[in-house]
Amino acid sequence: MRSYQPDLTPPWKRSAPVPEVPAEPDLVVEEVSTGFCGAVIRCEKTAQGPTVTLEDRFGKHRVFPMEPRGFLLEGRVVTLVRPSAAGPARPARTASGSVAVPGARARVARAGRIYVEGRHDAELVERVWGDDLRIEGVVVEYLEGIDDLPAIVRDFSPGPDARLGVLVDHLVPGSKESRIAAQVSDANVLVLGHPYIDVWEAVKPSSAGIAAWPVVPRGQDWKTGVCRALGWPENTGVAWQRILSTVRSYRDLEPALLGSVEHLIDFVTAPPE
Repeated sequence: MRSYQPDLTPPWKRSAPVPEVPAEPDLVVEEVSTGFCGAVIRCEKTAQGPTVTLEDRFGKHRVFPMEPRGFLLEGRVVTLVRPSAAGPARPARTASGSVAVPGARARVARAGRIYVEGRHDAELVERVWGDDLRIEGVVVEYLEGIDDLPAIVRDFSPGPDARLGVLVDHLVPGSKESRIAAQVSDANVLVLGHPYIDVWEAVKPSSAGIAAWPVVPRGQDWKTGVCRALGWPENTGVAWQRILSTVRSYRDLEPALLGSVEHLIDFVTAPPE
């Protein structure tokens, strides 16, 4: 019969217990030794023990052992465990990857705004960041182009309590858009963009169900050219709804758009200095 061996470790040297958290799909955690942050994709049994696969915001996957005290959840050390067969009734994350807040009411709209170029841009931002924007009280408006951006900024009268973020298509060196954006120098305005000719291209081709976005010759309407090249009816409104329906979360979008939108949200919601 084994004799009882008391734990003689001083109390101040004992590790405090940490909560065990089921590694449910879409739970976002950080691995403590590498700092890799991502959403749970799957859990697997291996000869070396259970593992969890994480996907970061840029679509990169990494596999980690599910070791005790191995992860951070919202800044707290936790131990991930395999989820039970019955998953949670409510998603843990919004489409943008943020923590879902069940029952949260929309905040009264801020004075600050985010402007985007067109209706399709606004619908895509709503699709992925809508829950976040309502909680933060951020309104997104579309401009139908940015040719008059300097005048629009002046009319908005931005200030520390009313910041303006602007999302611009095709914001690359030497483009018309970059020259217009360079005319805006107000410290309470942030102009960011993505390199794509149109926001359609910010949807990953694999998500849209195509091999790649077609190259449309100069001089042709880009959206009509895309429809023609893909063999779709040349109705850009219908084509956009087809594309938008494939977007379920931030994972369906290119990193260049993700970073710009989230930076703009942070900018307009930051407290005045």
